[in-house]
Amino acid sequence: MADITRGWDALTGRNPLVSFLDACLRGVAQVVLQNNPLTGLLILAAIGWGAFENGKPQVLGGAVLGLVVGTATALALRVEHSSWRKGLFGFSPVLTGIAVPTFLDDRPLTWLYLVLGAAGTTVVTLALNAVFKRWALTAYTFPFVLTTWVLLMAAYQFDRFHVMTQLTPKFPGEGTLTGAAVDWGLVPTFLRGVSQVFLTDSWISGLIIVVALLVNSRWSALFAVVGSVGATLLALWFGADGASLDKGLFGFNAVLTAIVVGAVAHRPGVLATGYTLFGIALTLFVQMAMTTMLTPLGIPVLTGPFNVATWLLLLPDRHFAPVPNHEQVKDTVISAARRAV
Repeated sequence: MADITRGWDALTGRNPLVSFLDACLRGVAQVVLQNNPLTGLLILAAIGWGAFENGKPQVLGGAVLGLVVGTATALALRVEHSSWRKGLFGFSPVLTGIAVPTFLDDRPLTWLYLVLGAAGTTVVTLALNAVFKRWALTAYTFPFVLTTWVLLMAAYQFDRFHVMTQLTPKFPGEGTLTGAAVDWGLVPTFLRGVSQVFLTDSWISGLIIVVALLVNSRWSALFAVVGSVGATLLALWFGADGASLDKGLFGFNAVLTAIVVGAVAHRPGVLATGYTLFGIALTLFVQMAMTTMLTPLGIPVLTGPFNVATWLLLLPDRHFAPVPNHEQVKDTVISAARRAV
């Protein structure tokens, strides 16, 4: 495996097209904070599986197009090359590329909308990282969130688009919630919580993503599962909507929070794990509050709760043990803000 990795790295250094492909695959992996092209390839396969399983193959096309456009836009803007090579300008555009065909009806003009959105996501990434570098933070997936919110709210004003978020705009307290129960049927729900990071409703896709995480980091895979299980069970115990729970919609934000707080920003340990479990609960509460705010607009929260909760958790700068990989994270993520703008 090491020989294959060295051979691939050598090839990317010699061939510009392979280098671009490598940056794109790493961009997919960077959604879940991994810098590994194989992880990215497996996740792309998971997205494809979920897209065809749900009868929306255009979602896979949108993911690839958004990824390519966002990565190429960063290259055209002459961002810092090492950050570009690590995929740090691909992960938000790939999510934008998934969101547009997921939430808008399929018509030719939608693809132009997607291209503009993916390119815009890269620009927003540069802008937000320039702001967050003041606090030694990164914008994470918030460029995707902000850009997609703008795209969806703007689409309501265009006669050429039809927004299909499956959210009925209503004020807080209106409507009814369906119940749910604890049983073995929750196991696929936990995996859907992982797959919903990529807006995919498929437990098989979730399983593939967990395997993709295992390829690069066992701790990240473990905390991804812990995040989904913890948030889903907490939502269940507090009586959250059962229909949304079954689709994994209460787990995916906590999956990302758990990976960052438990496996990336801190060395895994007892105190860090306790802080991560608190972060999972915080993420769920932020998600429910943001849902209350955005439901009247018919707009999904996306990964907004993950970003808000993780910023709050990392701003206190609580390092529970020496964190050898924390500096690596700053080099691979925050450097995009410090040197690329």
